[in-house]
Amino acid sequence: MKCPFCGTEDTAVADTRLNDEGDVVRRRRKCNACDKRFTTYERAEIHLPQVVKKNGLRTEYDRAKLRASLELALRKRPVSMEAIDSAVAGIEDRLLTSGEREVTSQQVGELVMRELRKLDKVAYIRFASVYRNFEDVDAFSQAIREVSPSSRKK
Repeated sequence: MKCPFCGTEDTAVADTRLNDEGDVVRRRRKCNACDKRFTTYERAEIHLPQVVKKNGLRTEYDRAKLRASLELALRKRPVSMEAIDSAVAGIEDRLLTSGEREVTSQQVGELVMRELRKLDKVAYIRFASVYRNFEDVDAFSQAIREVSPSSRKK
């Protein structure tokens, strides 16, 4: 593995751990040339379905884009990176088990909303307001009622 700091290929693994689900290996590495440490992640290469956008264009599934969407909704919210990793893994698991070669961006958006609703209600509302393109206060109020604890008791 090439060192990201000095470019030397002489690095050593200092520590190896599995994540909670056992599907990702985290390795702490140390460069033998510059003594700096860095982390790498190893996961099985899988083929997720292509994403069909609203305009009909097809694009490859992008884990980084999915993660960035979750992180943006969860910005300044008390949610750990491990919880975000778990949400991304959950979404990817659902995409894989669907058996589909293509999924719509709307399907991916609904999966994101489902995960955000479990993680943080404020982040869910943030994402929903953009994703569902609320046109008025009533639509926004309805989304808040969906996650409000008092509305679930009735």
